[in-house]
Amino acid sequence: MQFTSEQHLDDGVLERAFTLGEIPGILWTPASASAPVPLILLGHPPLGLRTMYPRLAARARHCAAEGFAAATIELPGSGDRPRRAAAEQARAELRRVMEAGEPVSDGLVDALVLPLVDTAVPEWQAALDALLTLPEIGGAVGYSGGVISIGVRLAVVEPRISAAVLFAGSFVPRAIVEEARQVSIPLHVLLQWDDQGNDRQAALDLFDAFGSKEKTLHANMGGHTGVPPFAGDAADQFFTRHLK
Repeated sequence: MQFTSEQHLDDGVLERAFTLGEIPGILWTPASASAPVPLILLGHPPLGLRTMYPRLAARARHCAAEGFAAATIELPGSGDRPRRAAAEQARAELRRVMEAGEPVSDGLVDALVLPLVDTAVPEWQAALDALLTLPEIGGAVGYSGGVISIGVRLAVVEPRISAAVLFAGSFVPRAIVEEARQVSIPLHVLLQWDDQGNDRQAALDLFDAFGSKEKTLHANMGGHTGVPPFAGDAADQFFTRHLK
């Protein structure tokens, strides 16, 4: 891991950009941490870190206010990373199908999501390896956000993740639903009830499939970007219970 820039945000949070090989990322740490702090990995859709930065930085500053470090990395095929022809083709087909009002086939969902999960999860694990060597980070690790299929896979294969807040949404392959039955860590799932871009029933079926003994579904009225502030407060309380 190589840090490439740093700045103090107006609330004192230290923001550092880094690269891990060819993968860009960002680490945020609290202003006045006197001891190593737990880490939350911030998941996000494959829209590029530049596009997602305002939302990611706001989430990270919220984490820092609660005494957590937060980090994120650029997903495969996003931002300045090389495009993947198969992924671009799958996205184009998804746009065509949705604009035509046609059903999205399982094969298209698999082509769109599974290669992303297969590549992104080992990259998240490599980032976690590097982040946990830093003296300012220590203790439990959480995962927060989407793509929910990435979060499911990480919850299954990465024993260092102790708890996860997952954002319901995106198309979920049947293979990932089956993997969800192996998830055993505590989960807090956020669902926007009126999110037109996501299949509500599919989100409920995935929640039902999770094997965790402690799992909470926090559903709110409204569309994709209408998550109420108190939903974030509930997620903070969840992480405080399980990471501190």
